[in-house]
Amino acid sequence: MFKPLIQTVLQHLMQQNQWSAPQLRPYAHQTIALDFKVARAHLTILADGSLAVAADSAVPEATLHLPPSLVMRLLRQEADAHSLVKIEGDAALGMAVGKHLATLRWDVEQDLSLLVGDMAAYEIVQFSQQQFSALQAQGRNLAEMLSEYVQEEHPLVAKKQAISQFNQAVDALREDTDRLHARVDRLMARLAPTESH
Repeated sequence: MFKPLIQTVLQHLMQQNQWSAPQLRPYAHQTIALDFKVARAHLTILADGSLAVAADSAVPEATLHLPPSLVMRLLRQEADAHSLVKIEGDAALGMAVGKHLATLRWDVEQDLSLLVGDMAAYEIVQFSQQQFSALQAQGRNLAEMLSEYVQEEHPLVAKKQAISQFNQAVDALREDTDRLHARVDRLMARLAPTESH
């Protein structure tokens, strides 16, 4: 069920982003599998660097394991989102295709213009971007308020500054203990010869 949808979306994105195909020319005729957990798609790199859907029987030189949460994390522009992708097999091929896929952009306005016309498509995209930005800002504000509430009202969750101060106090106590231990050892060493007399 998911596989035809994934293949259709990938082919459409690759057609819209043909400018990026030359990046993959060094890996021509190699196959990579995209594992989305719910479905798996095999892609073959063509001689011109573009990607084509390969048969399921094709043996991939590399597999990119993409967790379901990756799309939402990319939409939220999380810096560490790409670290969730796991590469199995040929790491150089996997990284090259991963970078290629990361540069793909969906030209929503172009697709909408085919349905509703250029002006309407432009207005819809502008309105959607404004709403998405507002939702992101509201989500950040809500997360900050909840974090502050939990830290202030229910101090089971410590503030970052309090944790840092606690760690510094523990380090200072450890250093003081080490110094005291060394001083006791020196005193014991001085007392040891006199006790033998």
